[in-house]
Amino acid sequence: MSDAKDSAPQLIRHLPVLANEVLELLAPRTGETWVDCTVGGGGHSRLIAECLGDAGRLIGLDRDKAMLELARPILANLPVTLVQASFDQLDAVLARLKVDAVNGVLADLGVSSDQLDDPNRGMSFQKPGPLDMRLDQTSGPTAADLLERLSEWEIADLLYRYAEERHSRRIAKRIVEARKVEPIRTTGQLAELVRGCVPRERRGPGKSFDPATRTFQGLRIAVNDELAALEALLVKLPKLVRVGGRVGIISFHSLEDRQVKQAFRDAAVWKTVTKKPVTAGDEEVRRNPRSRSAKLRVSMRINAAGPS
Repeated sequence: MSDAKDSAPQLIRHLPVLANEVLELLAPRTGETWVDCTVGGGGHSRLIAECLGDAGRLIGLDRDKAMLELARPILANLPVTLVQASFDQLDAVLARLKVDAVNGVLADLGVSSDQLDDPNRGMSFQKPGPLDMRLDQTSGPTAADLLERLSEWEIADLLYRYAEERHSRRIAKRIVEARKVEPIRTTGQLAELVRGCVPRERRGPGKSFDPATRTFQGLRIAVNDELAALEALLVKLPKLVRVGGRVGIISFHSLEDRQVKQAFRDAAVWKTVTKKPVTAGDEEVRRNPRSRSAKLRVSMRINAAGPS
């Protein structure tokens, strides 16, 4: 049974993306052991756990303790074990739980709507708040700390590498100039600074792209070292997934999707289930606009040299 405490469900704004596609392509079955690397609000975890039955087990990871607590009532009375950990620590988590290998893994790399909409997180410029951006707010430097200590060149490199921001040098120069006068500590400060030096992009009739979007995305990826964590997970997965087991990864950024695509190309380890990434249909995008950039790739573990 779940280690989640029974209590009245709290309000969770996050909607699990590509929910039907995840269940259809991953096909979790009764009695299996699965991992949800990014529990978030618990949506995907609940869907998978309901397929596993009392004889199965879902191990749910999340770096964010607040998200685990939010998900507990959603996962009550299901065969779920929740662990606060980054998914690049999956091998250590399984070893601690005395689990040799699992039947499947899901990783939704998107940030939860509950995190994005919380102004205290500082992940979005939609509401004023401290420039934090950490998924685990108990450790590591904040986004404000990075902007304070990094050189102009390092800031420009960060924005170009993690956000593919064409105006990275211009933004970095403006950040360094501004911090000489006043530390950049809030989401509003940073958003206005970027908007002041980068033109707004048009995205069709009546639509535009906020110039601050890429900067916020790149900073968040850097603060949480997200690409390095994904790379570590991809390297470890072949040793942790049983033959015939499936892995599904949902990415929201071209750099993440590129890493996943490259890892799944190893034909000695993986058999591709999705020839092309699965994306959200018009109806889902209408209900959940944040699903627009989601890409799901699924592969099956085939090399009998590892866990079986």
